[in-house]
Amino acid sequence: ESGEKALLLILHGKIQELHVDQVLLSTGRTPQVEGLDLERAEVAYDLETGVQVNDFLQSSNPRIYAAGDVCSTQRFTHAADAQARIVVRNALFFGRARASKLLIPHCIYTDPEVASVGMSAQEAEGHEATVRSITIPMATVDRAVLEGATTGYLQVRVARNRDRILGATLVAPQAGELIPQITALMQAGKGIAHLSTVIHPYPTQAEILKKAGDAWMRSKLTPRVHKLLRFLLALQR
Repeated sequence: ESGEKALLLILHGKIQELHVDQVLLSTGRTPQVEGLDLERAEVAYDLETGVQVNDFLQSSNPRIYAAGDVCSTQRFTHAADAQARIVVRNALFFGRARASKLLIPHCIYTDPEVASVGMSAQEAEGHEATVRSITIPMATVDRAVLEGATTGYLQVRVARNRDRILGATLVAPQAGELIPQITALMQAGKGIAHLSTVIHPYPTQAEILKKAGDAWMRSKLTPRVHKLLRFLLALQR
């Protein structure tokens, strides 16, 4: 319309019109497994999902391994690298590393970036009894305010009854650079309380991670704990 591209969107039963500069169409990808004579090697495969592997990334021929887009649903460069490392350990050094144990973060490089790891917000819905979400707006971070980049937030999903990080979503200009800090804690089995102990240079956007840890620590100060602390302080006088 008038030299512009117009999209008609149906959202929640309502039709909306959106004018855009370009329309990008994603047609997907398929693994290249044809022409490799995999049948002769007794390697089972599918034209859409690729080489069939077990949790150790072994194919149906236990002497042949596969890694990356050719056998994985997580088709990311960093996921392929992590799987290749598993193959090296398992194939050459008698390792027993499992692909299912990989904790793969994701990042969409929009402005701001959208990064996530572990349990998503959608997966957490309906589990309020066991999952608690801590959300910190970017507008509370001094570096974001200074740069005028206050759009975004950090949401960390934790187990309600113990200090265990289940997943996180970060919307920020450098989300892809910051999400590995949370990934590292999850990989090491550390809780959100550790975010509160990490000292960051001031001012940096990474301060939002510390704020999430501080928010969790404050939540532990229940009325019962507060009453106990007042009693203990009174004894010191």
